[in-house]
Amino acid sequence: MKARERKRERLVAQYAEKRAALKTAGDWEGLQKLPRDSSKVRLHNRCNITGRPRGYMRQFGISRVTFREMASAGLIPGITKASW
Repeated sequence: MKARERKRERLVAQYAEKRAALKTAGDWEGLQKLPRDSSKVRLHNRCNITGRPRGYMRQFGISRVTFREMASAGLIPGITKASW
């Protein structure tokens, strides 16, 4: 799943300008011919470590489960088990 998400990110970056130009021109048929995964809407935030799609914390880029494990192990600076 992590690899698929990276592939989608590459496609979004690759087709961003073309999609924007087609949208401003109102060429909806041209938009439909582009790959589905090139749409930014299809991206989903995932944990950078585990790939978990739910409980994503944007500030850290990881899921809440991974955050909890790393915080209790002392791997996140400034966050301790006592500060929860």
